[in-house]
Amino acid sequence: MTQSLITDQAAVLVDPDENRGGTGTTRFVLTKIAEALASILLVIVLGFLLFRLLPGDPVAFMVRERPTDPAQIAELRERLGIDKPVLTQFWDYFTGLFRGDFGESYIERRPVLDMIGERLWPTVLLVGSATVLAVAIGLWLGIRAAWKRNSFFDRAQTGIALTLWSVPQFWLGLLLLVATGGLFPSRGMHSPDAAPGVLPQTLDVLHHLVLPCVTLLVVFYAQYMLVMRSSLLGEMDADYLTTARAKGLRDDLVRRRHAVPNALLPTVTLVFMQFGMVVSGAVTVEAVFSWPGLGQLTYDAIHGPDLPVLQGVLVVLASAVVLMNLFAELLYRVLDPRVRTA
Repeated sequence: MTQSLITDQAAVLVDPDENRGGTGTTRFVLTKIAEALASILLVIVLGFLLFRLLPGDPVAFMVRERPTDPAQIAELRERLGIDKPVLTQFWDYFTGLFRGDFGESYIERRPVLDMIGERLWPTVLLVGSATVLAVAIGLWLGIRAAWKRNSFFDRAQTGIALTLWSVPQFWLGLLLLVATGGLFPSRGMHSPDAAPGVLPQTLDVLHHLVLPCVTLLVVFYAQYMLVMRSSLLGEMDADYLTTARAKGLRDDLVRRRHAVPNALLPTVTLVFMQFGMVVSGAVTVEAVFSWPGLGQLTYDAIHGPDLPVLQGVLVVLASAVVLMNLFAELLYRVLDPRVRTA
């Protein structure tokens, strides 16, 4: 009888979440999804109102250098819907989002969703390539620098990363244009005289991709290198590493099997956030290199101002960032048992 009671109590202590039937995980996931939806809603509201504060009149921009009487201007305002009260404009825009209607561009008179769809792939290609390379290079250098802390390699890599992280991207892009001296194309994504065919067209795109990708790469990698180095340094004196060394494991095995997996956890959120921010890091770079992506679309829309395009890009960007942050939090819960038991 006594042994049976001890066994039952031990089972409860070993798995305290068993009686909850997984409700803790379900509640966590639902809470995070609700927070993500609330964040997107807040961005939609604030973005709509803030864009109304931008200087410039879209109607004046559209009729510039053309004689237009007040009646025509009033008719154009009515057609664009900007003669309505702000709350009415917001309600029309908000209800349109649920129908997949992002509005129509003031300047190009085309659906905003179509324009975003055309520009999405070039930005994903540019930012995605730079991010993947930056993650690989930054994490590798960060691990080596932390494991050899206070060495010449550590000090040199840390200094280079801090410098590159603080350099404005547009300025770095201009420096690369001058330094390469026309070795790589400086504008656009395609050459008008490129030979037809899949392989020549692919090589032509990659040739155009070099400079903008390198510009983003040298800034992105610095973030991952510094974060990885700091995270690994925090694990260097942990008790479990001392235990692993006491068991006779080689130094490289201690680093690869124990220290690095735990130090990688803080970089998960950073990686997912970077993938989500497909526009923020590319606006100035795409403007410098005339890369036909969402960054260039945003840059052109600001000069209008083309409010529907700016609002549409903001919703896409905010949704991407929020969703990637949601995935990072869910993945973090899977990777780190301490989060599951918190």
